[in-house]
Parts: sequence; C-alpha cells; structure tokens
Amino acid sequence: MRYFQASTLSVVGVLAVSAALGQGATQWWSVLKAEQVAGKQVFDAHCAACHVQKHDGHTFGPSLKGVANRAAGSVAGFPYSDALKASGLVWNEDNLRKWIAEPHQLVPKTLMPHVAISNPAEQVYLTAYLMQLKGSTSN
Repeated sequence: MRYFQASTLSVVGVLAVSAALGQGATQWWSVLKAEQVAGKQVFDAHCAACHVQKHDGHTFGPSLKGVANRAAGSVAGFPYSDALKASGLVWNEDNLRKWIAEPHQLVPKTLMPHVAISNPAEQVYLTAYLMQLKGSTSN
C-alpha cells in the first residue's frame, strides 16, 4: 500500500491548483481546492480500483458520484450489507471521515474490504474530494 506524506500532498495540491488557474504560486489560492486536488490523488491511489465517480455504474463498490449527504446504502442495484443499509448514516463530512479512517468501527459487519486510511491529512483531503462529487450527471 502506498502512503503520501501530508506535506507532499499539500504542496502538490497547491501547485496543481495554481497551474490549473494559470497563476503563479504567489497568487491567491483556495485551501479547499488544494485539499480536493490532493484528495483526488488519495482517491486514485486507494479507492479508484473499486469505486467509480459516475451515476451509471459501479464496480466492486458503489458509485461515489453524489455521495455527499446521501443516505448510506442507498445506491440502487448495489448489494450493500444489511448492517450498512440499517445504519441510518448520512454521508456528511464527519461520517465520511470516520468511514475512511475505519469503516468496521463505524458500521460493524459492513462488507467493505477496506484497509483504513490512517493518515489524518489524507482523511481530510479525501473527504474534501468526495464532498465535491456532486450528484448531477453532468459533473
């Protein structure tokens, strides 16, 4: 498993945002946008093998498109565990971060075969990225 240093992701995120905006690193930039860019890198390294980011499909895990503030276990056609379906969770920032850190502590008997992301910075970055995956099929 590959781990990122928090400082590396912060620098990479800031530089990526600066490049995307066509501005030098000394120009104004958004901390949230930098976290989202770093979160995309964490997603690609830890999540993309099992989760898609579009509405019309899933692989080993459910689609994460529109996951922000969605009820847990609610993507149609995905075989969630009974424990997750009955959890009553809504994927807000706090619950997403807890899930990312250790899903089996948040929902015992979940079926997600997940190696916890223990780095607090990576948890923040990934949560920021997931929260911006809007539900619209045009995103």
